[in-house]
Amino acid sequence: MAKGAAKRIAGQNERAIKNLRLGMVIPTILSLVLRLLLRRDSLPPSKGSLLIYVLTYLPALFLSRYLENIGTSRRDPTTGALISSGEDLNQSGVTEWSFDVLYVTWACQVGSGAFGEWFWYFYLVIPLYAFFKIWTGLVGPFLWPSSGSPLADDAKKVETSSKRQEKLRKRSERGDPRVRAARR
Repeated sequence: MAKGAAKRIAGQNERAIKNLRLGMVIPTILSLVLRLLLRRDSLPPSKGSLLIYVLTYLPALFLSRYLENIGTSRRDPTTGALISSGEDLNQSGVTEWSFDVLYVTWACQVGSGAFGEWFWYFYLVIPLYAFFKIWTGLVGPFLWPSSGSPLADDAKKVETSSKRQEKLRKRSERGDPRVRAARR
């Protein structure tokens, strides 16, 4: 069973890495083609737009290499047997955020080619989201800790109980003998 899961993860990672490599090339080409077709007056690109492109391409290149390194499966060179499937590239957390940064970078590249340099302001979504996560996860709870009121604790208990637990609780409140027998 574990080998099957490793093979499945390795296959998913290989497809994701293939898409990642295509994603590093296609938005650049598409941006140049759109700039040529829609915005001829912006050719050749200004120094500022080239600087923005390079400054955003470098983190994208770093993140794509990082994802390729952690997601590449290792195989035995003689038999081709799977040794390690690599890290799962579908997991949440840093891997997911890395893909998000890549997607925003690619969208900004294509958007700047089609609509103009103002589209790079969309790149500000990344630091704003990081600020939001830091604020809601670290700073906010530290500055304003939640009150431990008994009403809030009871509401949490009710929300976390399953349907079966709710049925048993209602039966016990009615005095059902089946519930009493189960608790002995």
